[in-house]
Amino acid sequence: MRSPVTSARLSGRRYTRRTFQSLANPEYRRFWFSLIFLMAGINMQMLARGQLAWELTGDVFLVALVSSGFAPPILLFSLFGGTLADRWNRRRMIQYSQLVVSLVAGIVGVTIVTGVVNIWILFGAALTQGFCWSFMMPARQAIIPQLVGEREITNAIALNASGMALMTLSGPGLGGLAYSAFGPATTYFVMAALMFVAFVLMTTVNVEGVPVERRRRENMFSSIWDGLKYSYGNPTIFVLLLLTLATTMTSQSFRQLMPAQVDLIFGGGPTQLGILMSMIGVGALLGSLFMAGLSENMKRGVVLLVASGLSAVAILVSTYVTVFLIAIFAMLVLGIGDSGRRALNSGLLLEQADAEHRGRVMGIYMLNFGLRPIGAIPLGILAERTSIQLAFAVAGILLAVSVIATWVFAPFIRRL
Repeated sequence: MRSPVTSARLSGRRYTRRTFQSLANPEYRRFWFSLIFLMAGINMQMLARGQLAWELTGDVFLVALVSSGFAPPILLFSLFGGTLADRWNRRRMIQYSQLVVSLVAGIVGVTIVTGVVNIWILFGAALTQGFCWSFMMPARQAIIPQLVGEREITNAIALNASGMALMTLSGPGLGGLAYSAFGPATTYFVMAALMFVAFVLMTTVNVEGVPVERRRRENMFSSIWDGLKYSYGNPTIFVLLLLTLATTMTSQSFRQLMPAQVDLIFGGGPTQLGILMSMIGVGALLGSLFMAGLSENMKRGVVLLVASGLSAVAILVSTYVTVFLIAIFAMLVLGIGDSGRRALNSGLLLEQADAEHRGRVMGIYMLNFGLRPIGAIPLGILAERTSIQLAFAVAGILLAVSVIATWVFAPFIRRL
């Protein structure tokens, strides 16, 4: 008979193997490292682009314009990107998009060296990269079942999320160090090199021999409409997309207003903001790794709703708290909840969608990335006219109501 200690060790080993099982697949492993290099460059760029925009203009509005420049193309073209992901070679879509993203970063570096860089070049770069993102990400999500098979979809998605969380945590810091030590031009060239490595790695990913879904050759707009009807007509997919929208418009928008919270409630500045954002990153890494280890026998729908509920609780706790240490803990919980919800939601969407519609479903899902900056506008107006605390309370309550409504009125989600 095994002792409790031995049983615990065996259980821990099984959980660890289950957490990283998709990385045992060589094709997925190269795909994952491609994502790591891509997100390292993207997260370095978020800091470098904003800092350079500020140095060029000293205008807060223009900095915000450049920082959110990626969003409009995602809103406009994600549905097209998802549709093409159901028609074209997904690996090539990812490759070419990553190559263009790398070239754009390199071109910006050249304009810095030659002294012709200006705010509109940065804005154009943001628009172009947002356009590429709207085609790359639906294909990146939809290709995962082709790499790992149906049974490991959720694990692979969660490992993707953990990689993104790791780079979200470390990328801005690396970008800041590079910018301070070597200046903006070198930083942009480093980013371009990282993204180019991602492109090269993606060329080595082999999806040959994997059954290819039936491609429909109908009119593009008819195909988009078919994807929308399919998502609306499938109750599980529709509710999962609605839950994603609710989180984007509340939890993600909450983050956009955190600089005001740090200033008005804690009397802090960039250092305190950086600590809180880092704790969200730590929580996101922990949450995604936890989700990667979930077995198929666990009620993942319940875990999804609990994770979303954690985000709501974290927002509500941070609403009126005046002790910075408590805020740090709340942001850790927010990161765990958000990342756990995002990893599970994406995986469940891919599992529930049939192979023919996966690209289009993920294209609809990608719209949420474009909505992130927009969702902060009504909360910002409310905060300006009342208080930052009331705006945060409204965000937390709306998210909590969404989770409770899903639990009560969509019981099929709990059975996933």
